[in-house]
Amino acid sequence: MVSILAQEQSGDGAAPEPSERSRQYATHDVTNQPPPLSPYDASEDTALLEGLRREGAGWAEEDIRRLGLTAGSVEAQEWGEQANRHEPELRTHDRYGHRVDEVDFHPSWHRLMRVAVAEGLAGAPWADERPGAHVARTAGGLVWGHTEAGHGCPTSMTYAAVPALRRQPELAKVYEPLLTSREYEPGLRVPTEKRGLLAGMGMTEKQGGSDVRTNTTTATPTAEPGVYTLRGHKWFTSAPMCDVFLVLAQAPGGLSCFLVPRVLPDGSRNTFRIQRLKDKLGNRSNASSEPEFDGTVAWLVGPEGRGVKTIIEMVNCTRLDCVMSSATLMRKTLVEAGHHARHRTAFGARLVDQPLMRNVLADLALESEAATTLTLRLAGAADRVVRGEDARGTETAFRRIATAVGKYWVTKRGPAFTAEALECLGGNGYVEDSGMPRHYREAPLLSIWEGSGNVNALDVLRALSKEPGTAEALFGELALAQGADTRLDGAVARLKGMLAAGSETGARRLVELMALTLQASLLVRHAPAPVADAFCATRLGGDWGHAFGTLPDAADVDAILSRALPGGE
Repeated sequence: MVSILAQEQSGDGAAPEPSERSRQYATHDVTNQPPPLSPYDASEDTALLEGLRREGAGWAEEDIRRLGLTAGSVEAQEWGEQANRHEPELRTHDRYGHRVDEVDFHPSWHRLMRVAVAEGLAGAPWADERPGAHVARTAGGLVWGHTEAGHGCPTSMTYAAVPALRRQPELAKVYEPLLTSREYEPGLRVPTEKRGLLAGMGMTEKQGGSDVRTNTTTATPTAEPGVYTLRGHKWFTSAPMCDVFLVLAQAPGGLSCFLVPRVLPDGSRNTFRIQRLKDKLGNRSNASSEPEFDGTVAWLVGPEGRGVKTIIEMVNCTRLDCVMSSATLMRKTLVEAGHHARHRTAFGARLVDQPLMRNVLADLALESEAATTLTLRLAGAADRVVRGEDARGTETAFRRIATAVGKYWVTKRGPAFTAEALECLGGNGYVEDSGMPRHYREAPLLSIWEGSGNVNALDVLRALSKEPGTAEALFGELALAQGADTRLDGAVARLKGMLAAGSETGARRLVELMALTLQASLLVRHAPAPVADAFCATRLGGDWGHAFGTLPDAADVDAILSRALPGGE
């Protein structure tokens, strides 16, 4: 069939202006669609910047703002999309049949990693003497995480490995300067010949999961002091192309922690047979593997039989990063939803101007700000503890319980939040090229990694029973907002009653109320009145429904949105 335009083509071959008839039958004029979000400033988040200053890292604001522009750039957003579209591939053997156990990543993965390491999002804070360096790293993660989540796994584990490795000073002396480096140097080589290293972690096994004390991987001492050989199979070991791993195994003295390099000091490959990569729901850019150890050379970290105690500091750090990553996903999807609503019209008005959509966005904004504010408070506690600025031990106790509380609650809120943000885009949000499905698939992971909901809820009970100072530290923090809001005061009173009558069955209810009172107390002290009032009225006062977008009529939606959505409305 000859098109109308072809029929109307002028004699000299030039196409004329479309006629009225051609316009009438045009089907591909794009209208009422939002423009691309990128480039945008991922650091344009008032709650984040206020928390950065409040927790002692205001000196890093210029760097965070620069990183925010990079994260929101067209190029960096494309890196994130490509790293997930072109997933890592396992190569067990080379062309000649030699076992190599390598994983190939798309160049965009390496670009993301290079920026993350250079910006100090891996181990760098441990070598930075400035107060607030760990807060600055967390804020950087909240911003750079707008690109994609998968590459945050190796940077997180590298960061977390340093304090555990310090349990063995001889090893720390060799490896810490490389783990804290800002140089990203991929490829398997002798660790001490590289300019920078990445670290991974291998704890869980298929018969036990979170119950790591049931691990069956064995560690046999060699004639060389502190050196063992491992035999066993790990069920989940992410980022297998890291240079070194902290691994739990059963030594003669009990469950112990070991350092396992991929390449030995003599240049030979350590036995680290990658049996397969996990086919995961989300987190597709990041390779998660099942490695098998068979005569694998390992160095003891900490005393024999104290493996859990040795590696627990690593777990505390990665749990904080799970909270950070959930807060980042919330913020990223809120920004996407707000951008869409500002540029999409339905029923004669922009979505962002319609009362019910404004209610939804404002409700999401409250949740996002509460998550971000709690994340930075936890980072501030961690920074003060590791710097020895906690003479009374209050921050140590607070960090111990609040990190587990935050890990439980903020990561639990992530999936519901991202689903609601996706729905703000309607069908546009349900297709892959919007990026929203990738965020939605990522969200449940953060509640599973480093202990699922039950594990963290029970860990809170364990802290309360075995470390009495933790309850005192938590209530001391809540007391800083006492008298500022009657709903918060009432919730704290209920919390004390629940503690007195606590049981394992009710652990989730208890931890949920801990999280909500903690978030509310922070917002009452640090956020504008409309934000704090709406949060307390809904999350603590019961003036709320069962879904986002059910804020009461009295909520100051305009004030909440003007604070939350970048670039105004």
